[in-house]
Amino acid sequence: MFWVPLLLLAWAVAGVTCLRLCLAAVRGAAVADSDAGAGRDLTLYEAAFLSGGPGRVADVTLVAMARQRRLLLAHTGWATVVDPRGRDEMERSVIGAIGPQGQSPIAPVRAAAATADAVRGIAERLVGAGLAVPDAAGTTVADAVRQVRLAVPAVAGLGAAALLMPVPSDMPRHLVALWFALPLVFTLGCLAVARFEVHPYSPWASPAGQRLLGALPRGAGDDRAYLTSVAVHGIRAVGEPELRAAFAHRGPYQGH
Repeated sequence: MFWVPLLLLAWAVAGVTCLRLCLAAVRGAAVADSDAGAGRDLTLYEAAFLSGGPGRVADVTLVAMARQRRLLLAHTGWATVVDPRGRDEMERSVIGAIGPQGQSPIAPVRAAAATADAVRGIAERLVGAGLAVPDAAGTTVADAVRQVRLAVPAVAGLGAAALLMPVPSDMPRHLVALWFALPLVFTLGCLAVARFEVHPYSPWASPAGQRLLGALPRGAGDDRAYLTSVAVHGIRAVGEPELRAAFAHRGPYQGH
């Protein structure tokens, strides 16, 4: 019966993570029917933040400046200032992050711009408008789904450990596997329900913010539509091969 403690642990992992997912979904549903942001248009930076957080805001700023030939982004991963006059606070943050030499690798520029006061101001405005998830909101649906996904291999691993234990058991191994299949099916079922009921999961946008993102105009043509696509979909929406190569050196953004 040495497999019983492992089974209890598997149920604990499955139960706790699925309970967190349910609570996060209930919190999200409580504000889903609010009229936050009604009649409001998102700016380019706001759309970027709601879609991908601070790092996405830095990315779209760099892309916009590069397309306007005010910043040179080389395929080697270096940024060079062409026009040192920033047109808004985000552009001034990028230029300031590059430094007085006018040239810097993209990765530290992106990291510095993502943590600048300008981005924090965007976040505060969106949170105040009910469009972004505040940092103190607790576990978001996206966080809870991630935890349940991690619980799936954990439960499967506990079941495998129980089956591979050399200790003799009075219960046949196929019945032990069946007992462990129950918490596994439970976690997979929670993921399936979340997929149909609360998808998409966003660590940045509230339900009202997701509605505004869904209402953004799609399609190509003008520069605004192009940059909106980059703000929503990220660097994969960049069409220029050299520009995409430059962002291959950007490094990950660490933080919420």
